[in-house]
Amino acid sequence: MKNFSESIQKLETEIETAEAIIIGAGAGISVSSGFVYSGSRFDRNFSDFHEAYGITDMYSGGFYPFPSIEEYWAWWSKMIWINRYECGVGKPYSDLLSLVRNKDYFIITTNVDHQFQRAGFDKKRLFYTQGDYGLFQCSEPCHQKTYDNEDAIRKMIDEQSNIRIPSSLIPLCPVCGKPLTTNLRIDDRFVQDDGWYASASCYEDFLRRHKGMHVLFLELGVGMNTPEIIKYPFWRMVMENENAIYCTVNKGQAYVPSEIKNRSITIDDDIGRVIIQLIK
Repeated sequence: MKNFSESIQKLETEIETAEAIIIGAGAGISVSSGFVYSGSRFDRNFSDFHEAYGITDMYSGGFYPFPSIEEYWAWWSKMIWINRYECGVGKPYSDLLSLVRNKDYFIITTNVDHQFQRAGFDKKRLFYTQGDYGLFQCSEPCHQKTYDNEDAIRKMIDEQSNIRIPSSLIPLCPVCGKPLTTNLRIDDRFVQDDGWYASASCYEDFLRRHKGMHVLFLELGVGMNTPEIIKYPFWRMVMENENAIYCTVNKGQAYVPSEIKNRSITIDDDIGRVIIQLIK
């Protein structure tokens, strides 16, 4: 308890004094919000898929080789609807906004559930590197453009039965006529549209403008699934900037390399609980 309190105090001081805060967010902050992909939440929403295909969680279900495109979209429409549109805003997200709203911050995230924007964060300070549940792209892809999918997903949810959507609702590319798919970075066919590149440019510009300054690199719920996107670059930038501080908040996965240990804060606890303590 003493170590927890001391770490909270150190992090609070850094948030107050840092010239900029760069937040790297992974799945852990959504898990802290209750948006888990297994257990009772999965059972409540996907019991029919479990019975029909033996799928046991939402993550593995995303890689299941469904026999037909109608079944594929029955799964994905429900997956997208539950995790992008139906769910509310996670409290850790709204609490985080109240914590950094008046700070010079930028957020890079591998999450695809759009929670940051739904919570009210400035979209010009957000970089979604891995896509968005709310977007379609061509499955080829024949062009580098994405499409909002809320209306199409809603129709799939309303009209599906027997774990299938009507064939008439299969989304097709308006350019080549081939099926659309989710705009998620699964392979080298991921579409990086104009919005993606604009966000990447804003992030690079933020890093450039604050190079060498007192920067807090605040890592929230980032594991080792894709460490090359947030974790490793954060470590490298802290090593290169003697005025930078690194903080990782991640229950069960909070650790730092020895090279930056003296300029790091490690909090092995629930992200939502940590943010509440910081607000208090």
